[in-house]
Amino acid sequence: MIEKKKLYKDVSRKKISGVLAGFSDYINGDVTLIRILFILLTIKFSYICIIGYIACAVVMPDKQDIFNDTNQY
Repeated sequence: MIEKKKLYKDVSRKKISGVLAGFSDYINGDVTLIRILFILLTIKFSYICIIGYIACAVVMPDKQDIFNDTNQY
């Protein structure tokens, strides 16, 4: 059975809001490398990265909300 991946914020490993920690779980990558890459991209494309991060922090659900939901189909 294929497991469906879900994108979420991981607030247990957060530095700011947990967006990058959740993204690293989604792609099975190292959270430190994802954070360094995000910092480098923010230096180059500052407003786009910051606005995208804020949008993700508002829209993405928390990890606890997804995996503790008893109404899953």
